[in-house]
Amino acid sequence: MSEFKDKTLLITGGTGSFGNAVLNRFLMTDIGEIRIFSRDEKKQDDMRHEYQLKYPEYADKLQFYIGNVRDIDSIRPAMVGVDYIFHAAALKQVPSCEFFPIEAVKTNVLGTENVLTAAIEAGVKSVVCLSTDKAAYPVNAMGTSKAMMEKVIVAKARTSKNTKICCTRYGNVMCSRGSVIPLWIDQIKEGNPITITEPSMTRFIMSLDEAVDLVLFAFEHGVSGDILVQKAPACTIETQAKAVMQLFEGKEEDIKVIGIRHGEKMYETLLTNEECAHAIDLGNFYRVPCDKRGLNYDKYFKHGDTERNTLTEFNSSNTELLNVEQTKEKIASLAYIQARLAED
Repeated sequence: MSEFKDKTLLITGGTGSFGNAVLNRFLMTDIGEIRIFSRDEKKQDDMRHEYQLKYPEYADKLQFYIGNVRDIDSIRPAMVGVDYIFHAAALKQVPSCEFFPIEAVKTNVLGTENVLTAAIEAGVKSVVCLSTDKAAYPVNAMGTSKAMMEKVIVAKARTSKNTKICCTRYGNVMCSRGSVIPLWIDQIKEGNPITITEPSMTRFIMSLDEAVDLVLFAFEHGVSGDILVQKAPACTIETQAKAVMQLFEGKEEDIKVIGIRHGEKMYETLLTNEECAHAIDLGNFYRVPCDKRGLNYDKYFKHGDTERNTLTEFNSSNTELLNVEQTKEKIASLAYIQARLAED
């Protein structure tokens, strides 16, 4: 963690699952200070007490700032003296964004614009923003707002001289707040059927630790304007449900299909076909560099680029699909799952 030695890191939306994962990774290192920026004082108070109890000798490194990314004047004071930012604040629930799309725009698009503007003004060295697979070929309001967020990030990166701005795009994070596995576990423990939307639907799956790894990879290796993607595996919703059922001794016949919800896709995409044309394969990751062309398109009537990658769309149906045993092993490795299993 030498890059973070004595440095100040700000996490927007820091009381969420990602913020907690970063704290568990960083708080006991030689980092100077971690600032949590969010709008919910109750969650901040709970988090403050939790880390004072867990890490009393390190808790003074943790500072809390109340504010909202929609209000740039509440962001600016939190930026003073900050070296790096992980921007995780967002509206993430697909159904709620379908019913309140303008709220998604205010937080995900305009909020990101505010964070980046304030970061550039404050001379922050590096910002990594968190996006989602739903931003690629979006069909719902949440994905559309995140797609516009990515456009804001790339546009800001083109004109930012001193602040590096990168974006990470990843799929479903298992056991994060609002995700389906905790719901299924509760349903099993209460003796109820577990509800799935569509058995053949596929989704990328990754752990919170892998989400942090992707952000750190972007921080260390990304070039300003990049979108970075991890080569994550996927599974069907039915496979995931069966894996959870077997772990928690439920009955597979109790799986109940309830149908696709508002704005859901049958599969998710991490790289579009168009992005694949110039994506760079970095082993476990893909890098999509910023299009650095200017607005003078006249020259492209005479000169163009006929080179193109052979890579095609990278989605949750053409990546590695895990079977039930593989999915069960991946789920069972999570600290959240181990804690829930220990309850009995």
